[in-house]
Amino acid sequence: MPDNDPPRADSVQASDPTRVDDTRNAPIERRRFPREARPDEQPPPPPVLKPLRFSTRDLPQAQQFSAWQAYMAPLVDVRLPDNSPLDRGFLADHAAWNLGGMLVVQQSTPAHSFLRPDAKVRSSHMDHWHVSVVRSGRTWTEVNGHVCHGEAGKVELRTLGYPFRGRSTEAQTLSLYLPRELLHLASTEIKNNITLSGTRTTLLIDYLDGLEAKLAQLSEGDLPHIVQTVRDMILTCVSASAAHSSSAEQGSLSLKERVYRFVQHNLTAPDLTTERLCRELAVSRTRLYQAFEPDGGVHHYIQRRRLLSAHASLSDAANRQQITDIAFAAGFSSAAHFSRAFSKEFGYSPREARNVVAPSYLGHSVEPAPEVEGAQSFDKWLRSLGQRIQA
Repeated sequence: MPDNDPPRADSVQASDPTRVDDTRNAPIERRRFPREARPDEQPPPPPVLKPLRFSTRDLPQAQQFSAWQAYMAPLVDVRLPDNSPLDRGFLADHAAWNLGGMLVVQQSTPAHSFLRPDAKVRSSHMDHWHVSVVRSGRTWTEVNGHVCHGEAGKVELRTLGYPFRGRSTEAQTLSLYLPRELLHLASTEIKNNITLSGTRTTLLIDYLDGLEAKLAQLSEGDLPHIVQTVRDMILTCVSASAAHSSSAEQGSLSLKERVYRFVQHNLTAPDLTTERLCRELAVSRTRLYQAFEPDGGVHHYIQRRRLLSAHASLSDAANRQQITDIAFAAGFSSAAHFSRAFSKEFGYSPREARNVVAPSYLGHSVEPAPEVEGAQSFDKWLRSLGQRIQA
């Protein structure tokens, strides 16, 4: 007999391909939010830093070490370890980046010893702070009988205004060179040849790691902010380590170092004279003159420090003071005297210094062969550190 039962609904649905399941195919309601209007995005400013590079790798092995000696001669005298033959080779790399108020130097060298003698200190007129971060290897630097040990995780700090000597294993280092006046604490003095460590030093090293990776991408507007940030972080590390010169230590400092510090503290004082230095430091005029004879005399040294301070203010794009006000703030009592002294010292007028277009941190690459030219360029960067000079 035929089956007269009506078909079930699910069997009808399965057998009828034309039937649509409204539930499964119903459109999903999406809530739409209005898009926020984006401001016009400006392209990033172009990078400006170009490194000054030097390498011995493309030179004959017998010439590599002498080329490195010539390149580093403005800063230190370099020697090979005992019983190391010259023909073995000396594969060294050096890349310097000029941020205007700070030099950043990446260096890779085999084992060697180094010396910054008193004669080089007197002749170079450089008293910058040298901040060193050892990436690999170890260093030992001695100043006045105190040895500073550099290794990964630590930061070394010393001045170029005082003789030092030391040695290094095969090492990679990152160095910063900053003008003396940039690292200045109002109430305390930074101790020479110290090692910084601890949490804040680790943060400084982390920041320098990031800076090193971005050097080729920095724009002109980035540079003053980076210099200021590095400066603040270094001073924070120094304060945290309580690495300051105490009054008891002042007596062991050289006369020139004591004068350096006193002048920096009182640079804008109108009565900063030879007579006051003799009185405050309890030193005779004859001894003071003898100590500063290589610098052209005490008066010339004070005037040069004031001119460098004024030059830094004139080169600061954020400083809109009148030139006369900058002169008076630097300790000059006459605008005419300031202008004459400034032009004689730098070879251009204060107004030209303010309107300089080509900053000194626009470097260039140096091939290994003309090592004399490279040394002169690196020497020029060191000597003009903190200034913006005409190209």
